[in-house]
Amino acid sequence: MELSDVYNKEEASIFTSILFDFFADTNRAGMLKEPGKIIPPRTQQILEENLWLLKEYKPIQYITGEAWFYKLKLTVSPAVLIPRPETEELVDELLRINQKKNYTDIIDIGTGSGCIPVAIKKNMPALNVTAIDISHDALVIAKQNAATHATTIVFKQLDFLDDAAAAILGKYDVIISNPPYIPEKQQGTMDKNVTAYEPHIALFVKDNQPLIFYEKIAAFALEHLNQNGMIFLETHEELAKEVASLFNDALYEVEIKKDIFEKERMVIATRYR
Repeated sequence: MELSDVYNKEEASIFTSILFDFFADTNRAGMLKEPGKIIPPRTQQILEENLWLLKEYKPIQYITGEAWFYKLKLTVSPAVLIPRPETEELVDELLRINQKKNYTDIIDIGTGSGCIPVAIKKNMPALNVTAIDISHDALVIAKQNAATHATTIVFKQLDFLDDAAAAILGKYDVIISNPPYIPEKQQGTMDKNVTAYEPHIALFVKDNQPLIFYEKIAAFALEHLNQNGMIFLETHEELAKEVASLFNDALYEVEIKKDIFEKERMVIATRYR
């Protein structure tokens, strides 16, 4: 079954190799060494079924149930977003800065697969890390990833947009979040592998409330962020300046940082009062 009508040659080759490695315990090099190797009929059927799913744009990470983030192999499912390289950059910024700041208490808002808190805790084990999400199914995956990598993280299921629910949370030195930020109207311009398979609750916000999560984070920080604490946010490249403007000049020093693709994707705010 050919993938070239859906993916470019390099992608098709990589995806095919991943499938053979995962389901048939062989890879491209192995196939070249043993061209006559017989693959059991059931394995052939599984390979064909998953090649068909790839042609239907299902992400390879959901087919194998695995994704890599910050050099860690994580479990993923359609209940969580597939971790992105841009989010690794956000974690990079926090870890780099915390080498000097020595913060101790961190909360991740909208944790999904748990990729952010697991990566943070794995690299700085002494930190106290809390992670929240509205989705029970996402937290099942996040807890599994935390256990796999022997990281102790406090997970809480709650609706962060519910002020009463968020009010029960404690005080923190750092707030980090990659919240939903894509306006619903942009769905038609996005790749099918994203819109057809990844959880919309973790991707999209209403067109008339594109900043809703950032507004809530700014309000939450007034009561729950310690003095001299920091906020690390991933955001839409078209909204970075608007997100930055939410943090009052009298309370915060705010910086917009570009990702590896030169897009304004990170907002970092330091509270000095």
